[in-house]
Amino acid sequence: MEMLLEEKHRTLRQSVRRFCDRELRPIAAQIDQEARFPWEVIQKMGALGYFGIQVPKTLGGAGLDAVSYAIAIEEISRVSAAIGLCLSVHNSVAVYPIMAFGSQAQIDQWVPPLARGEKIGAFCLTEPNAGSDAGGIEATARSDGDTYVVNANKVFVTNGGIADVCLIFCRTDPAAGRRGISVVVAERGTDGFVVGDLEDLCGMRANPVCSIRLNDCRVPRANLLAREGMGLKIGLAALDTGRMGIGAQAVGIAQAALEEAVRYARQRQQFGVPIERHQAIQTMIADMATGVDAARLMVYRAAARKDRRLPFSRESAMAKLFASETATRVTDMAVQIHGGYGYSKSYPVERYYRDARVTRIYEGTSEIHRMVIAKSVLDGV
Repeated sequence: MEMLLEEKHRTLRQSVRRFCDRELRPIAAQIDQEARFPWEVIQKMGALGYFGIQVPKTLGGAGLDAVSYAIAIEEISRVSAAIGLCLSVHNSVAVYPIMAFGSQAQIDQWVPPLARGEKIGAFCLTEPNAGSDAGGIEATARSDGDTYVVNANKVFVTNGGIADVCLIFCRTDPAAGRRGISVVVAERGTDGFVVGDLEDLCGMRANPVCSIRLNDCRVPRANLLAREGMGLKIGLAALDTGRMGIGAQAVGIAQAALEEAVRYARQRQQFGVPIERHQAIQTMIADMATGVDAARLMVYRAAARKDRRLPFSRESAMAKLFASETATRVTDMAVQIHGGYGYSKSYPVERYYRDARVTRIYEGTSEIHRMVIAKSVLDGV
């Protein structure tokens, strides 16, 4: 696997792994238990460029490529999936759309503080009646002079509890159907911007997921991303990159579960020998290792195509689908190898099992990804 990477990628992996083992691993279980966002570590990540992995250095970022992004998200998620999620969403569906569709003034205003981790970004699409059906968005932005009056109820917003810059998908032309959806950028602290209660989630508990409501919130017209009616195009472009990030996150979770399963199998004895000697355990280990490697390769393929400016929508969907379902299977087998201990919070595989499950849901469910992939294949794309 490493032979496929350039030296800069191997160096980055080593650097991120050292940081995570030193700074995140000692607190990973605690922040999950307490559902606490670790600002003390986040500030250090900001200084290292993790919040602007693909942002040019001139704008405060690290100036790295998409493969580097995938490696960084994988390594962080290997230790704390909730923090990997924070960085994936921030980089891929908050910073990237501004970079790709924003005006120069918008880029200059928002990207440098986001890239330095001084501000956190969020992607606000999901609503009580809209998620997989993005065209069902009910949020509205009514033009009033040089402002939009925005009313929205966004739910399950990753980073929502700490986000400063939020991309809000809303209807600027209710009569235009899907073509009437736009994206405006709303900032925390604006009158009418309300942060809801944190969700008490099964996994990813160190990420402050919550609802965000905008009640007659006045947002400058200058905060419109691209132009009116571009919302779904912006969303789909962002999600192509976001799916790659969630695929990398799933690989990191699965890798961690595999490592813990191997460690436990070498220590635990049954019938007079370590359980690693038993064929049933070896079969599971083989399937786990094969799945993790295959998922990683699919994620890297999508990232490499993005770096080469080739279409990568199908590859990103495939990577996210396969990696998320692999993570679910691998963490399940890791729990099984641990037996009763795998169901105890005393061992980390219980956390990996909970964290893996949601990767099949957010940034497009597995069912939606199968639809995307099938359409691409049938259309001959």
